[in-house]
Amino acid sequence: MEILAPDIVDLRAELQRFFGFDQFKDQQEKIIQSVLNKQHTFVIMPTGGGKSLCYQLPALLMPGIAIVISPLIALMKNQVDSIRGYSEGDHIAHFLNSSLSRTEIRTVKADIEEGKTKLLYIAPETLTKDENLEFFKNSNVSFVAVDEAHCISEWGHDFRPEYRRIRDMIDSIGKDIPIIALTATATEKVRVDIVKNLEMHDVQSYVSSFNRDNLFYEIRPKVSKELAIRDIVQIAKSLPGASGIVYVQARKTTEQIAEVLNVNGIKAAPYHAGLDAKTRSRVQDEFLMEDIDVICATIAFGMGIDKPDVRFVIHFDIPKSIENYYQETGRAGRDGLEGRCVAFFSPKDLHKLEKFLRDKPVAERELGGQLLDEMAAYAETASCRRKHLLHYFGEEYREKDCNKMCDNCKHPKEKIEVKDDMVVALKSVLVLKENYTIKTIVDFVMGKKSKSMKDFGFDQNPLFGKGEGKEDVYWHSVMRHAILHRLLRKEIERYGTLSVTEDGKNFIGKPWSIKIPMNRDFSVPEEDDEGAGSKTVALDTLLVRLLQDLRKQIAKQKKVPPWVIFQDPSLNDMATIYPITIEEMGNVTGVSSGKAMKYAKPFIELIKEYVEENQIERPSDFIVKQIADKSKVKVSIIQGVDRKIPFEDIAYSNALTMDELLQEMDMIVSSGTKLDISYYLADHVDESIVDEICDYLMTAESDSVDDAFRNLKEDDVKYEEIRLVRIKFLSDVAN
Repeated sequence: MEILAPDIVDLRAELQRFFGFDQFKDQQEKIIQSVLNKQHTFVIMPTGGGKSLCYQLPALLMPGIAIVISPLIALMKNQVDSIRGYSEGDHIAHFLNSSLSRTEIRTVKADIEEGKTKLLYIAPETLTKDENLEFFKNSNVSFVAVDEAHCISEWGHDFRPEYRRIRDMIDSIGKDIPIIALTATATEKVRVDIVKNLEMHDVQSYVSSFNRDNLFYEIRPKVSKELAIRDIVQIAKSLPGASGIVYVQARKTTEQIAEVLNVNGIKAAPYHAGLDAKTRSRVQDEFLMEDIDVICATIAFGMGIDKPDVRFVIHFDIPKSIENYYQETGRAGRDGLEGRCVAFFSPKDLHKLEKFLRDKPVAERELGGQLLDEMAAYAETASCRRKHLLHYFGEEYREKDCNKMCDNCKHPKEKIEVKDDMVVALKSVLVLKENYTIKTIVDFVMGKKSKSMKDFGFDQNPLFGKGEGKEDVYWHSVMRHAILHRLLRKEIERYGTLSVTEDGKNFIGKPWSIKIPMNRDFSVPEEDDEGAGSKTVALDTLLVRLLQDLRKQIAKQKKVPPWVIFQDPSLNDMATIYPITIEEMGNVTGVSSGKAMKYAKPFIELIKEYVEENQIERPSDFIVKQIADKSKVKVSIIQGVDRKIPFEDIAYSNALTMDELLQEMDMIVSSGTKLDISYYLADHVDESIVDEICDYLMTAESDSVDDAFRNLKEDDVKYEEIRLVRIKFLSDVAN
């Protein structure tokens, strides 16, 4: 291969020769020239913006071999396959990691020694090995590319300790080796940390816009797991044959969603770290080759997956940070055509993520909590989502809105004047010495008499309680918009404390009109919010009340608590999909075919009459085929109980904890199947306690175990005893 001097290279001609493109994107040409000039180069470019080309083309043009440090084996394989696709021989690019055999490693090193290889992708763990450092010390290394460079920073969303050692590794190989560091997501704090840690003196920095104007951003409330899965099926069916990724926190849920999609005629597969490497590789290849349309994955999937035509990215669970969210949504629409990004949000999911932080060191816990707060603020905002995202990364979005490319701009909420209250908010930040977070300022303004307010004497300040009478969501909206209007600055490195900007101080002296929409409150069900994106979560509250009245009448007739007939999630589901046949009733949350046959007839008649009277167009397209209620695990549990096997043995044989076993049993009896667990109760719960709990449940207004525990704990009734007896009660009374 002919190597040209940087000053005589016609980069556009070389781009055409190697990759078949006739022009560069954005700042690619300047970045490539910087690398060719052997300058330290720092690149922040959105996912899909063309980062890889920024080091691939210089590597092909410069003498020697470029080392590309990459965090994931899947990413390396994908990149190597891609670069080989543009070249005549496979030796042009290799990867070196733990997946290779000794023979394969010898082949890679032989190609490097013979000067055939221009690009080598390597994991930092592999690079640390002494034999590899010694090998590269004797190789002609043109430059080192650090991909996913945000992994260096403890302030980043995907910190990896081994990335902090990269500078030492490079020094072991040789002095004055130029570095190009690349990332798609980095706040100002993370950028500074990357450059400092890599000791990139006189660095040339190139920051591209974070705006992906072809992506539509949407947040939907997660009313229930079943409704969210139904929405996912609906989205996939509305884009037949389109490629999509569904991100999920739990491995088990990836398998459940994939199964429901397949039952509904959508080719899908799960992907998570619990699968063996061969299966993961096969699923990834099938997705790239379009044998699979939808991947249901944990975050183990997708980092660097270069599939240009992903049409939708769905987050079943809200991500841990905006960086994660931005990077993962960035896998949609890389070909420039529209990509749809839908995330489901529930405060409960946020609380789960907060629990994971409890055992972390204090600094890590506070940082993680701050990242979660930012994610919640993005989900709850009623303003332009694009503006919110770009502001987080330090970029000002100058447009009034995003041209209906987010749910909030497509379905704008009414704006209200907050000028006077904005002054109160800014003054409160100042009187508290610019040393507290949004939550503390909101508590102060609302006059919440918490322990910290009293301990620090804040409740004696004249401004304390100045905003009393207005809701929490109102003041959070005001504070968030103060940040967006640059009246407040959020100090991320100080764990989210607020300070007033010069513009903010000017505003206090001479306020001007500011009208804002209120944040969305996800803690209460939304009655009719098209902005939520789908009729599948548009609860018909009038119908719910009618169904509740009917349930109460039937409960009186049968002399059982109303929740025994159908629980609230089931009524909510009925008031969402309007089932008018026994078969359709079987699609309702918590309603088995047996329960439908037993109780559903009067409910079906009421719904049918209601639909006709109100001329309601039923969402028949949204009716989703469900996987069999009695999965292998459920069948195994039912059979185990029938054979009176101890619960501990049933749990062990199904790879469940006792907590998970009781959850499964609860779902079985709630759906209408009987379980006779008397044999287990006889050995583990005193008969008088069983009677006491059953008596309570017979008169209880709800089926809440927590409520029962609060009412019965003075009688020394244990929480687990209530869970067990409730299963027996539902089985005996409801089924």
